[in-house]
Amino acid sequence: MVPDPVRAETGRRTAARLAANPLVRRAASDALELFHLPNFLSRTECRALIRMIDADARPSMVLARYQEPGLRTSCTCDLDRQDPDIRRLDARLADLLDIPPEHGEPVQGQRYAEGQQFRAHCDWFRDDMDYWPEMKAQGGQRIWTAMIYLNDVEEGGETWFPRAGIRLTPTRGLLVAWNNLIADGSPNDATLHEARPVLDGTKYIITKWFRERPWLPAGAQPY
Repeated sequence: MVPDPVRAETGRRTAARLAANPLVRRAASDALELFHLPNFLSRTECRALIRMIDADARPSMVLARYQEPGLRTSCTCDLDRQDPDIRRLDARLADLLDIPPEHGEPVQGQRYAEGQQFRAHCDWFRDDMDYWPEMKAQGGQRIWTAMIYLNDVEEGGETWFPRAGIRLTPTRGLLVAWNNLIADGSPNDATLHEARPVLDGTKYIITKWFRERPWLPAGAQPY
């Protein structure tokens, strides 16, 4: 959990890319770099991704030896990297953030039914945990997160950053991206965030994590 100049430079480059985009806005917080872009996906694209998630959803898991009951109660699916629509989405996200596409983990979809949630957590990895050697071999630290809401939610389901004072309401097509690190390249505790319980309806999102190096777990095929 020490400063890292290479990670820091990636963070600066991506933040500059987003800040230069006239359609992108930065959240009013000094605690973390968080940007949002409305209507990144069309209604048709969102509907297609929702169908993919429903077709292959499984209970969500966390990277921990012990999973606290009720910590993460949503469903998740890994979307097919070779599907033409997913390849186009991957390319668009990599271009938007100015990160090589091979640094991206597979696009994931999540579904939250009424009452489901993901309690407060950070996306970056701790290097003192059992999972770190495997994560390091797969591409190292998660440097940026991109998330897209696929539908409006009747009530609840907000994304809350309690340490940064940011609360996001699910809005169809809205993309949110944040730097998981601070200026020196070490992890940012202020990225702690929570998927608040859905109170009415169902919430669908897309999540994409980018690593500091190319993501390629054992047995996977290169991009």
